[in-house]
Order: sequence, then C-alpha cells, then structure tokens
Amino acid sequence: MTRRYLEIVTADVDSTCALYESLHNVSFGARDASLGQARVGQRSNGTLIGVRSPLADHEKPTMRVYLAVDDIEHAAKVAEKAGAMIAYPPTKQGERGTFSIFIKDGVEHGLWQP
Repeated sequence: MTRRYLEIVTADVDSTCALYESLHNVSFGARDASLGQARVGQRSNGTLIGVRSPLADHEKPTMRVYLAVDDIEHAAKVAEKAGAMIAYPPTKQGERGTFSIFIKDGVEHGLWQP
C-alpha cells in the first residue's frame, strides 16, 4: 500500500504546519482551494501532506491517510460491499487526482487515484 495523501484537519492550521516543517523538513504552500483550503507540502517520496481547518461544524479534528489505488470506482464498490459507508464518493480533485472517503467500523479511510 502506498500513501498518496495525508490529510490533517485541525483548528490551528499554521501551528500544525510549523510543527511538521520542524519535524519532517517539509514546506507548506498557500491554501489550496482544490483541497478544501489545505496548506499542502510534498515529501521527497511524492507523498502530499495537507493541513486544513474543518469544512463543517460537525467535522472533528482528524488525521486521514489516503492510499493509492489504480481504480477508485472499483475500490469504493469493494469497500461498500464489505459493509463500509461511502462518506464521499469518488470525486475529481483538481489536477491532483480523484479521492474517496469511506467509513468502516467507525474508522475513516481515504482512497486516492493519481
């Protein structure tokens, strides 16, 4: 399994970015509208890290890993057949690819097709 995108939802975006810059030697850019206004950094291995504020009142702080898949439509159907709830269906995310979120047994999982 290859991590494609690590999403961190937090009330203090700038402080979290500063922490990750210090810990992991990654630089974060300006807010990116195509990724929910996340500030995005890229690791040397190509993994993207996005830090953003909650997009709705009900969204809680979390850290969500998006794993790369070759066929996101198929992967989302497999997850659903396994009893997962599709929280966000496969959706094109600007030029970066397509993502989906499913919830299985209370855990949020992310899929990403580059």
